[in-house]
Amino acid sequence: MNTTNNFEMDEMRQQMETLKKKLGQQEIVNDRLMRRSMKSTANKIIQRHNILMVIAVLMIPFGYYSFVMISGFSIAFWIATCIFMILSAATTYYIGFDLRDSRLMQGKLLEVRRKVARAKKLENQWLFISIPLLILWLAWFCYEAMQQNVGEIKIGYGLMVGGGIGGVIGLIIGLSLHFKSQRQYQEIIDQIEDLTEE
Repeated sequence: MNTTNNFEMDEMRQQMETLKKKLGQQEIVNDRLMRRSMKSTANKIIQRHNILMVIAVLMIPFGYYSFVMISGFSIAFWIATCIFMILSAATTYYIGFDLRDSRLMQGKLLEVRRKVARAKKLENQWLFISIPLLILWLAWFCYEAMQQNVGEIKIGYGLMVGGGIGGVIGLIIGLSLHFKSQRQYQEIIDQIEDLTEE
């Protein structure tokens, strides 16, 4: 009787060990899949950042051609536009700096969460700084447009309408990209919280 009980206990211990190993392997697989998913989401944010930085840099020569050469705007306006574009590109790079680290998703999850939450917060702060700067830039654009006349014909109104339409389209695209990034940052944070709660 005692031998049978010992045999059953040994068998139960072996089954428990096997179950623990399987659960441990399952946790490793889940962790790897979640980290791969988080890395993919972070890469999407970085790709979007890269596109925005390229557009900002390309706006420098394009701005000179379209504002100064074609529209007759002042060099001071173009220089202010260049400063705004360089500031935008540099800020975008700074915001995504930690996400660019190829080893980020291999680190401790709480550290990854901290860095992603920081990037999310910085991007929100940049939005609240860039909107007033953009409003000032648009006001200056309107002033420059109203200075443009060809004889008796005031072409400034046409420039303002075109600039206004472009500004509204740009604002819609910019806000949709911002909110998409915010959702993706939050996805990564939520996945980390799911993993660390288990």
